[in-house]
Amino acid sequence: MTPFEVFATITTLAGLFSWINHRWIRLPTTIGLMVISMGASLALVMLHALGRFQADPLIPVLRGVDFHDALLNGMLGALLFAGALHLKLDDLLSQKWAIAILATGSVVISTLIVGIGSWAIFHLFGIAIPFVYCLLFGALISPTDPIAVGAILRKAGVPRSLGIKITGESLFNDGFGVVIFVLVLGVATAGEAASFSHVVRLFVTEAGGGILYGLVVGWIVYRLLKEVDQYDVEILITLGLVTGGYALAHRLHVSGPLAMVVAGLMIGNQGRVYAMSARTQERLDSFWELVDNFLNAVLFVLIGLEVVLLDYAPLALVAGFLLIPLVLTARWISVGIPITLLRRLRLAVSPHAVKILTWGGLRGGISVALALSVPPGKYYDLILTGTYIVVAFSIIVQGLSTGRLARRWTAAPAPRSRPPQANGPGAEAPGPPLAD
Repeated sequence: MTPFEVFATITTLAGLFSWINHRWIRLPTTIGLMVISMGASLALVMLHALGRFQADPLIPVLRGVDFHDALLNGMLGALLFAGALHLKLDDLLSQKWAIAILATGSVVISTLIVGIGSWAIFHLFGIAIPFVYCLLFGALISPTDPIAVGAILRKAGVPRSLGIKITGESLFNDGFGVVIFVLVLGVATAGEAASFSHVVRLFVTEAGGGILYGLVVGWIVYRLLKEVDQYDVEILITLGLVTGGYALAHRLHVSGPLAMVVAGLMIGNQGRVYAMSARTQERLDSFWELVDNFLNAVLFVLIGLEVVLLDYAPLALVAGFLLIPLVLTARWISVGIPITLLRRLRLAVSPHAVKILTWGGLRGGISVALALSVPPGKYYDLILTGTYIVVAFSIIVQGLSTGRLARRWTAAPAPRSRPPQANGPGAEAPGPPLAD
């Protein structure tokens, strides 16, 4: 199949699965698309195993879809820009210390815990995998996915300040997580030494360079927007920023994801106030909301279809399911330490923050894309299978329950009941409901 035929097929499936979900299943759109895609893929795998269907011709087609390149070097820039476009900069700055610590320190802590724990799990089942590959799995599974998180949080009903922390962390921890992944991948595949100077240089180049580059291109586009008042022209300018700006970031070897987040914040805040009319703001928001929904649909259909490529060896599957509680535990510890630190510094932290951050820290397409970028070898299928199992659980189970649990945890408790005689004359008036 040609690239256009593959794209047309995936887009058609996204439309069909979206209609099926809306008509009968009625899950949130992204989750419903993934569930239907995974169900269709697993049905094909089972029919193939029973000799009722030949899935072999599909495998080259799916392997021909470079999911890593399509997401990290294609869709991700637009998705991050669309997500950052609607965030208020003042809100992020009000939670800057929490976001900074969660987006950096939490990723490091989680990477180490998952690396050590997954090594123990694999060796428990007699799977001899080097520790550096377990650390690689920890690096790719630790960053939370801004695409999955954003899609869920819109209906989760979490406290506003906590929602800002989760969204801000998920937008910014990708750049830091990718730096760690690249470092560990270099050690695993080429034996490159990860010296302190090398780590600092890579982080400054990728993360620092990406932020600076995002400020520059965001300012240039802001100036262009300020000179015109024609919504179709302004939409095209922002589209050029996302496509051309992201491609140039890749050429300059700076973090494209961070650049698009920074540029999106600049256009969505300063650009919205000083460079756009009310009509342009409305049309621009509608356009990027549509782009966001379309790319999300394609992404989650792709995630579901890629299930055909997994290794279904029993040991790999069992070990993969044991990775779910490990990743959740690592997330709980890695956010618990920073939140405790913030509380000791007397910074405002919402009640139940650790529980909501743990359960609401979803993994998604970015983890899958990084797993698919691991060079083929004897550990590739094991890492990919483990990643898919964790991501599927995260999006389907955590994604469907985050809103309900968040509302339960943050709901104000009912006032304590009083004995009947307390309602008589001279009794004290009831006080306010007790705080959580």
